[in-house]
Amino acid sequence: MNEHELKAAVLATARQMNAERLNRGAAGNVSVRCGAGFLVTPTGMTYAACEPDDMVHVGLDGQAVGRRKPSSEWRFHRDIYAARPEAGAIIHAHAPFAVSLACMGCTIPPFHYMVARFGGSDVRCAAYATFGTQALSDAVLAALQDRCACLMAHHGMVAFGHDLDHALALAVELETLCEQYWRVLQIGPPRLLADDEMARVLVAFRDYGRQ
Repeated sequence: MNEHELKAAVLATARQMNAERLNRGAAGNVSVRCGAGFLVTPTGMTYAACEPDDMVHVGLDGQAVGRRKPSSEWRFHRDIYAARPEAGAIIHAHAPFAVSLACMGCTIPPFHYMVARFGGSDVRCAAYATFGTQALSDAVLAALQDRCACLMAHHGMVAFGHDLDHALALAVELETLCEQYWRVLQIGPPRLLADDEMARVLVAFRDYGRQ
């Protein structure tokens, strides 16, 4: 895709994120890798009110180019792209069940084998820091070590994939997993899968979805 097509795809993904009930209003943000930087949704604008040219190009040096200001969370987008070459697109959402668990500082343990979908035997919760700060970006990067998604304490979730469709699919799967874990907790402490079983599942997931 050229840059204009990528801008349209970012906006379409942001709107789909809300349609999937991962997000509401102007919360959350979406980005895609583009050249030596990335395109990201603008700050404080509802996606229904946006046009493709409202998407902002941000370089890995933090310099923004566009008619709008970039998302206040551009720092962790930049730092994920810099640290994780496999990241082609990033979704950040204030999804209801993810937020509920994140406000309790919950790590999602191996109560279900699909936890392995995100790269490990658990889904970590990044430590809290004020939104838009480098401290938050540092916390998110730590929680994403060897993972492609994490919760964010008192905030939401973030997931990255190799493209926009993949990132959105992972975000939907993570919110589904958060809802399932939340429901299990209403019954009581879950029974967890053993380490050796999670190791087998992680190997199986290496080729998951490849046709």
